Amino acid sequence: MPTLTSSSIVAAAGGSFLLETRTPAEVFTPEDLNEEQRQIAATAAQFAREEILPAAAAIEAKEPGVLASKLRKAAELGFTSVDIPEEYGGVGMNKVTSTLITDHISVLASFSTAFGAYIGIGTLPLVWYGTEEQKRRYLPRLASGEWIAAYSLSEASSGSDAMNVRTRATLSEDGSTYTLNGEKMWTTNCGFANLFTVFAKIVDPATGAEKFSAFLVERDTPGLTVGAEEHKLGIRGSSTCPLGLDGCKIPAGNLLGEAGKGHHIAFNVLNVGRFKLGVACIGGARHALAYMIRYAKERIAFGKPIAEFGLIQRKISASATRLYAAESMAYRTAGMIDAGLAQLSPELAHSPREMQRRIEEYAVECSILKVYGSEMLTLVADELIATMGGYGYVEHYPAERYYRDARINRIFEGTNEINRLIITGWLMKRALSGQLPLLPAIKKLMDEVMQPPSFDTGGDEGEVLAREAEVLAAAKKMALFAAGVASQRFMTGLQEQQEVMADLADIIMQVFGLESALLRARKLAGAGKGTAEAAGAMTGLLADETMGLAEQAARRVLAACAEGDLLRTQLAILRRLGRFTPADAVGLSRTVARHAIRLERYPV
Repeated sequence: MPTLTSSSIVAAAGGSFLLETRTPAEVFTPEDLNEEQRQIAATAAQFAREEILPAAAAIEAKEPGVLASKLRKAAELGFTSVDIPEEYGGVGMNKVTSTLITDHISVLASFSTAFGAYIGIGTLPLVWYGTEEQKRRYLPRLASGEWIAAYSLSEASSGSDAMNVRTRATLSEDGSTYTLNGEKMWTTNCGFANLFTVFAKIVDPATGAEKFSAFLVERDTPGLTVGAEEHKLGIRGSSTCPLGLDGCKIPAGNLLGEAGKGHHIAFNVLNVGRFKLGVACIGGARHALAYMIRYAKERIAFGKPIAEFGLIQRKISASATRLYAAESMAYRTAGMIDAGLAQLSPELAHSPREMQRRIEEYAVECSILKVYGSEMLTLVADELIATMGGYGYVEHYPAERYYRDARINRIFEGTNEINRLIITGWLMKRALSGQLPLLPAIKKLMDEVMQPPSFDTGGDEGEVLAREAEVLAAAKKMALFAAGVASQRFMTGLQEQQEVMADLADIIMQVFGLESALLRARKLAGAGKGTAEAAGAMTGLLADETMGLAEQAARRVLAACAEGDLLRTQLAILRRLGRFTPADAVGLSRTVARHAIRLERYPV
């Protein structure tokens, strides 16, 4: 199993980035990859280039068997078995390596959607919650590509409200079988999957009591029917069908996990689903950005390539900057997960439940990456259309497909609205339980801001990216201040204030993104890497963007919590926290674009 290259990576507590200060050596970045991992990334990229892209038209047209055959070819290279233990036919790679594969294989959204549903939410429920018999029966088939997995949770009346499913499971009188009745919607890979993880409520016929549970259902089970393919706005090449269950009888041994504990399976597996979706967005954005740059260099207007125009360069640099933040967050999170797993004792090192708990620790980071990554990809796709003009709007070029495909990512794995509520709610829940010392930090800051202002920035002006570090410190204070005001105003009713929760989540996301970018840029500068200049410039652009977005969101929170003199006092405090010197954004943008255009790709 590939291991981390640095023993100094810290398995920081989930959400602790709001409260603690890390050093560059303590976070994992793509620059820390070892040689084996780099080779795996190169193999995934080669597979994407030689197998997926040449088949893009056939996949998008849903030519029979093409997408499934590409998934099975990926299996031949071991890509579908990355998270399956070796004793069940997998290769048991660490999360950084698994992240690399998802990242570099994600050049066509229809394929990456199918791949992610297969190896992530389709397979992990069995890895984490399956019995020994279930694992030995199914996992080797899934690892080899003989079988393909799917995940069936959503229904016509229950999308984000997952616990509201109407599908029912009834246990036979002799306890030997369950009979499932209902209909599932939006099941990815439904047209060709061999094994479905289906969620239903077990009904006690005597009491009417319901237990939300999960079941393993094979494709050829009598009573299971696959409906017609949905015709979708984007990801047209992926298979999405309804799944009918009409008197579908399965062995009682196909209950996955414990009866009544299906919500643990659904929600914990979705954490990984969100993380992997964010990573897939990074891979897709990197590919789209390279296309944008090549087009800008080739397209001549007013006697020169449009890549020489400042506003085109701004589109390139804005896309690269958001991508840099997302990529830095993704590998930082994967590194923390691996560092946490490395802390397990030898007897627990291969325990699926313990692995799942370590990953659950970073639920907030997974939700952040899902939201930030999906919205970053939307921006890149939009800027690609803008760069290409009319050509970007017609089907002959791939830009319009990128644009259509990007939209689903803000719906998948819990909508971005739901994930914003998860980000703030999860942090506040941990704070109230004492798992995260957020409340003492808020109190300390609230006491601090009531004191006369200090004009000492507290930063070291000789430090690399000192200005950006000061902006980060200010953004963290803004997040704590806004959270403190909202907590005092609404107390336990804060969770009902969705708009406030979402604004707090936006500030928190900006903090995690900027800090991840800053730590990586400092690591690159310290190592004397040639990419350090571009990374530093992108970090500078992120700092200004972070301050603007954080202050705007904080203003909305304060205005929802107070009025009159109190609001004016709070706004004055916010202005003090938000005091910073803006960078030369034009110069930074040109620096990023110069590197990207020279390389004809993402510049780090």
